[in-house]
Amino acid sequence: MLSYISRRLAVSFIILLTVSFAVYVIFAFLPYDPAALTCGKTCNDPGIIEANRHRLGYDLPFFTQYFLFLKGLLFGRSFGEGAAMITCPAPSLGYSFQEHACVTNVISEALPVTVSLALGALVMWLALGVGLGILAARFRGRIVDQLSTIFVLIGTSLPTFLTGLMLLVFVVIKWHIMPFPAGNYTPFLENPFEWAQILLLPWITLAFAYAALYTRFVRSAVIDTSNEDYIRTARAKGLSEGVILGKHTLRAALAPIATMAGLDFAGLLGGAILTESVFNLPGIGRLAINSVVNIDLPIIVATTLLAALFVVIMNLLVDILYAFIDPRVRVV
Repeated sequence: MLSYISRRLAVSFIILLTVSFAVYVIFAFLPYDPAALTCGKTCNDPGIIEANRHRLGYDLPFFTQYFLFLKGLLFGRSFGEGAAMITCPAPSLGYSFQEHACVTNVISEALPVTVSLALGALVMWLALGVGLGILAARFRGRIVDQLSTIFVLIGTSLPTFLTGLMLLVFVVIKWHIMPFPAGNYTPFLENPFEWAQILLLPWITLAFAYAALYTRFVRSAVIDTSNEDYIRTARAKGLSEGVILGKHTLRAALAPIATMAGLDFAGLLGGAILTESVFNLPGIGRLAINSVVNIDLPIIVATTLLAALFVVIMNLLVDILYAFIDPRVRVV
């Protein structure tokens, strides 16, 4: 098992290094002068542009810039000299002149919002999607199955931004069930009730869409697994349906759910752009949108790498989880 995890860790490290280099290459050859963008879109003072280019190291060869970028991730990095020097501690993702802050600090302020949003939505859609999918498979052709089909149809048809707007219009504005969200995020440790109140509608918005997909997938997986020979053998031995479902059917049917959940969760951690925009949440998704609009290249690079990091990490965790679910995976 340790050998399997070590191999996966080595592969993940190589993938991250490759992705970081590819992203750095792409943004290094964009048709923008990153030094000119540091003093505003209308900056035309060659002296200021050249000073910022030297301060941020844009006048260095490409591979030197990339090496300093990797070094900053491990040991931190300083920009400029003397009294004007700016130091960003490790892991340093650069400095944003538009935000007047180290990129890591900007990311650290937005990340808790997105993590809270993704975790709450994950719990909701797994509970609803897996539970409803199992019930639909157990009672195939009955009223529960028919209702789940309607739920799947509506959930997969409505885009998340429309679901979010409908919740705001009816739940908040028309029915006054909840107060209007101010867009200010309250940390969990500061006020758990207000934290949950702000994120409840965004959770429901995401969970509604994802749960519909999981319901359909789980239903099909449980039905297909129930027709396997070893399930028929378990029934022939006299095992109850509850034991067969919990010990045999679900273990095989829900294994692919780990892959789906891991990738979907990683995608949300990279930024739930539409949902955060609808509910005005200051998370990674809204930060990425603003950085693109303002052409803030250091933050664009950082959010892109962060999304890739989450995908690689979740793939690694899913691989390890698969090794526990199915020992045959360890020999691959």
